[in-house]
Amino acid sequence: MDGMKNFDEQTATIIGIAYEVMNEVGCGYREKAYERAMIREFQLRAIPYDQQRQFPLFYKDTQIDILIPDLIVFDNIIVDTKTIKVITERELAQMLSYLKATKLPLGLIINFGNPKVEVKRVHPIW
Repeated sequence: MDGMKNFDEQTATIIGIAYEVMNEVGCGYREKAYERAMIREFQLRAIPYDQQRQFPLFYKDTQIDILIPDLIVFDNIIVDTKTIKVITERELAQMLSYLKATKLPLGLIINFGNPKVEVKRVHPIW
């Protein structure tokens, strides 16, 4: 039970940081600006993260591509920053691909494209 509580706390911390970034920076900037602002906040809070880690994608025994999520936070949550009008099925499908390739338990799509932060939690479907 403590593991789940910790997982929920980690998720809440990441979402709280997204709101803090939006309050400080505002909307209308490039995606990379929000990713970098979130990274700075992770650094200030000593939160472990990995930026642009590469994961090979295989078909049978052949590597066919490389998937590169924006961020992996707390070693178990993928964070994908966006600056779009609305999170669509395309972004959800991309996150599901990341989750499948990484075997991580949760993805957060965080959209800074509007005055209010939009967050979508994505859980693996396998």
